[in-house]
Amino acid sequence: MKEQLTKSTRIDLVDALRGFALLAIVLLHNLEHYNIYYIPTGMPEWLTQLDKWLWDTSFLLMAGKAFSTFSLLFGFSFFIQMHNQMKRGNDFRPRFAWRLLLLMLFAQLHALFYNGDILLLYALCGFSLIAVCRLSDRSVFIIAGILLLQPFEWGRFLYGYFDPAYQSQVGNLFMTWAVKNVPVVQSGTFPQVLYSNLTDGQLYSNLWQIENGRLFQVPALFMFGMLLGRLGYFVKSVRSLRFWKRLLLVSAILFYPFYWMKNTLPLSIPNESSKIGFGIATGSYLNFIMMCFIISVFVLFWFKSGNGLRIQRFLIPYGRMSLTNYIMQSMIGSFIYYGYGLGLWDRTGAAVTLLIGAGIFLFQGH
Repeated sequence: MKEQLTKSTRIDLVDALRGFALLAIVLLHNLEHYNIYYIPTGMPEWLTQLDKWLWDTSFLLMAGKAFSTFSLLFGFSFFIQMHNQMKRGNDFRPRFAWRLLLLMLFAQLHALFYNGDILLLYALCGFSLIAVCRLSDRSVFIIAGILLLQPFEWGRFLYGYFDPAYQSQVGNLFMTWAVKNVPVVQSGTFPQVLYSNLTDGQLYSNLWQIENGRLFQVPALFMFGMLLGRLGYFVKSVRSLRFWKRLLLVSAILFYPFYWMKNTLPLSIPNESSKIGFGIATGSYLNFIMMCFIISVFVLFWFKSGNGLRIQRFLIPYGRMSLTNYIMQSMIGSFIYYGYGLGLWDRTGAAVTLLIGAGIFLFQGH
C-alpha cells in the first residue's frame, strides 16, 4: 500500500470525502445562521413544519459527523505528507509544526468573520500527531481510544455520582462571551463585528469546543485518520473492502443502543454536572458511530463503482481546496446573515438556509 501512495500525493476518494464533509459543514452553518440560532416566526404552518423536519433531520445526519469526518481526514493528510517526505529521507515533523503555526494565523483570519472557528483547535491538537507519529499502530490506537472515551467527562460524571452536591463550573463558561458576541453580529457594524469576533467570539467559540469534549475528540480523530492511512484502507483491496464492510455492520448495530443511551439514561441522573458529562461522552460516541456508518457507505459505493460515482467525483474539486473553501464560505455566510450585511438571520428558516448553503457550495465548487 505504501508503495502505491508514493505515486501520487492525493487520493481522489479522500478528496471527494473531504468535499462531502465540507458540503455538510456549509449546510449546517447556514442552518445555524452562522451561530445566530433563531427560528423565524410568522411563517405559514406548512413551512414551519417543513423547517422543523429539515432542522431535526439535518442535525441528526450531519451535526458532529461532518466535523468528525473533516478531523479524521486531517490526520490522514498528515500521514500522506509525512510518508512522502520519509521516502525522500526528510523528517516532516518540523515542517508540519511550522504549518500548524501558519494554521493558527489562518484561524485568526477566519475568526474575524465567523465566531465558530475550528482551525485554532486543529492547529493546537495537530501537535499530538507529532508526538505519536513514530509510535506503533497498536500504541496509537490505544491512545486514540482513550481520548475518544472522553475521560474528563466520565470523571465529572463519577464525581457528581458520588457527591450529589458537586456542581462543575465547566459546561456553561462559554455563555459569558456568547451573550456579548451574538448581539454584535446580529446588529453591529462591520468593524464592530470584526473586533467582537476576534475577542469575545474567540472565547465563545473555543470555550464551547473545550466544554463539549472536542479537546479530546479532535486528537483522537486525527490519530485514527493517520492509522487509516498507515493501513491503506482508502486504497481498494480485499483487506480494505473487508474492513469497511465490517465497520458498516458494527456501526449499524451499535447505533440504536447508543442513541437510546444518550437520549434516555440522562433522565435518571439527578446530578446536573454528572448529566452534562454523561451527555457529552455518549453524544461523542454516537457521532463517531454515525460518522463510521456514513464514511463506510461512501467508501463502499466508491469502490463498487470502480473510481467513484459521478456525484462523488463532483465533490473532488471542493475537497481539494478545503481550507480556502472553509474560510470563504464563512466570509460569504456571515455577510448573508450578520447585521452588517444582508441581515437575513431573522427572516430565513431551515428550507431557505439549506438552499442558500447549496448555492454557496455550487458557487465555490464549480
